Amino acid sequence: MTIDDARARHAELATQIRHHRDLYYNQETPELTDADYDALEAELRALEADFPELKTPDSPTQTVGGVASAKFSPVQHGVPMLSLDNAFTAEDVTDFEDRIRRFLRLPEDEVISFAAEPKIDGVSCSLLYVKGELVRAATRGDGRTGEDITENAKTIKDVPHHLNGAGFPDRIEIRGEVYMPLMEFAEMNARAIEEGTKTFANPRNSASGALRQLDASITAARPLRFFAYAWGEVSDENFVTTQSDALEKFREWGFQVNPNSRRVEGAKGLLEVYDHIGKERSGLGYDIDGVVYKVDRLDWQRRLGFVSRSPRWAIAHKFPAQQALTRLQAVDIQVGRMGTLTPVARLEPINVGGVVVTNVTLHNADEIERKDIHIGDMVRVQRAGDVIPQIVGVELNERPANAPKYEFPTVCPCPLKTEVVRETNAKGEEGVARKCSGDQACPHQRIEYLKYVVSRRVLDIEGLGESNIEIFHRAGILSEPADIFRLHERADQVRAAVLEERKRQSALRQEKKGESSAKALSDSDRAFAGIDKLFDNIEARRDLPLDRFIAALGIKHIGETTARLLARAYGSERHFHEVMVAAAGGDEVAREGISHQDQIGPVVAGALVSYFAHPYQREIYERFLKQLKVQDAEAVAGDHAVSGKTVVFTGSLERFTRDEAKAQAERLGAKVAGSVSAKTDYLVAGPGAGSKLKKAAELGVTTLTEDEWLAMIGED
Repeated sequence: MTIDDARARHAELATQIRHHRDLYYNQETPELTDADYDALEAELRALEADFPELKTPDSPTQTVGGVASAKFSPVQHGVPMLSLDNAFTAEDVTDFEDRIRRFLRLPEDEVISFAAEPKIDGVSCSLLYVKGELVRAATRGDGRTGEDITENAKTIKDVPHHLNGAGFPDRIEIRGEVYMPLMEFAEMNARAIEEGTKTFANPRNSASGALRQLDASITAARPLRFFAYAWGEVSDENFVTTQSDALEKFREWGFQVNPNSRRVEGAKGLLEVYDHIGKERSGLGYDIDGVVYKVDRLDWQRRLGFVSRSPRWAIAHKFPAQQALTRLQAVDIQVGRMGTLTPVARLEPINVGGVVVTNVTLHNADEIERKDIHIGDMVRVQRAGDVIPQIVGVELNERPANAPKYEFPTVCPCPLKTEVVRETNAKGEEGVARKCSGDQACPHQRIEYLKYVVSRRVLDIEGLGESNIEIFHRAGILSEPADIFRLHERADQVRAAVLEERKRQSALRQEKKGESSAKALSDSDRAFAGIDKLFDNIEARRDLPLDRFIAALGIKHIGETTARLLARAYGSERHFHEVMVAAAGGDEVAREGISHQDQIGPVVAGALVSYFAHPYQREIYERFLKQLKVQDAEAVAGDHAVSGKTVVFTGSLERFTRDEAKAQAERLGAKVAGSVSAKTDYLVAGPGAGSKLKKAAELGVTTLTEDEWLAMIGED
């Protein structure tokens, strides 16, 4: 390769890497797997090794992360947040130890101890504490300049607002990883599907998006966690002597430290802990993509120092991507509660990382188009984080000559064959998802809607889970919410449906075992265990708060939070119903009144009007209402000094929790917002208040201490 060829390839690789860093760090929409991205960087490093003149200060090999977003105030890191070099083989790990030994001129019999811990696949974050108080949080950004995310970080349950105990330096910057547990991620995506809102491809993207919200209340609603593993700027660099001791200090101060962190000796010990964590990986409950090794002695770390963008004393031993090739047999369409059509690839069963994968979500039509997926393709399947299977690419050289390109349906697969349309979000913007336009007349949407209605966040009926919903729906005794409260009137049909399902399952089991499927079930009473208890549980839900009733209607864009806002705005079912019917009947004043409610807006108002304008939906509403006693929303004070005022709480509140403060303010008729604006009347600031306090001063917003706030509301 000539220098001109090398220079052209170097420029091409640098452009690609910067593009993919921006997608990964700033837009939360990566197009490459970690392994494919690592391959790009490895090629660039190899090119610069052969042609050293190409290694310029702005090369991606000399920089880390992505450029900080202009949405947030910039934060200059006192100590750069650098990345780690990677190891991929056992030889790489042995070479790592040998390099350390040579650099420090250690004899062969000198034992090198290391701290080893799982490499969390999350978002790097730094937390600055001054005299034990959290004063600032920041993203890594490009390693030298990050983004101020203080208010967002304070909503994470594992981030202490005050350090526990004593003995911490006057000033210390704790670094770690923000991540999202897999189970909570799956539940969050399931809720998003039910409510017809955006889903995320993986927990890392979701954590990154949550951490970089302009509204901290959105961050607070996401199940984020934090592991502490390092420090940056510190007023006393001798507060500990080893990395392992530092982790123990972090625990004492109130941080979560990964329980799989280990102190080991030599490369042999590193490889043993790598194998151990690799075997435990699928049961951790969060994504990891390798193991990080650090020289344990801090005096040795200081002697070893840094090279370009990474320390000499640490390395990340990456896990190989768990991938396998299999044939895509078909693409099925699943219809969600809000009518969203989700394409699911049906695969020839394949073992990926110890788990047999038979189907994989393809997310949406645009994703299928981008990956150029044809029926019959040989596809590469990867289990992201050992849990979520995904198709990462197509083997074009294996494509059958007659493989048809998948055409996304233009009509719903339901019997109604209604038109498929593009979805719009709560801001009225057209999204990538497609939906059935048949609403709850579509049988697929109806059954998913019923599952939502009985879920924990709405009616919360114990014993009426998804399987029973499907059984009763199949038997024709459950097709709308009102039917739930009439099941006791159809007790014989309920028992017959349960018994029929029991027989069906028994026949399937016997068939699998090669036994006769004609064997009778001698004890049919066993099939009815829990039915009477189920009827009692249903009866106990006839008294329903207004916000849960509104949420149970299943109206697009109206989940738990919006339902609470509407309940507080209208107070009673009667008032809510009168306004909605008037708006649906063409009363422009009523419609404008809906859209002018705090945090509602015209798109949600339009969804409400559309629902109440539909005779079919109105009938379902009336029949549902007849089965319930809907409780009025909790009354708020209308004559209090803070009634109608907009209040923002910030900082580390000491007299009450953030939730207590918010609930108390709302009871008094105040509106609680997550960010400061010209409409804010009061900012209540606790210790450690940051950017919101500054903005309030700029806008002339009245700022109160906790004591002043309590005196104002008469709670002092």
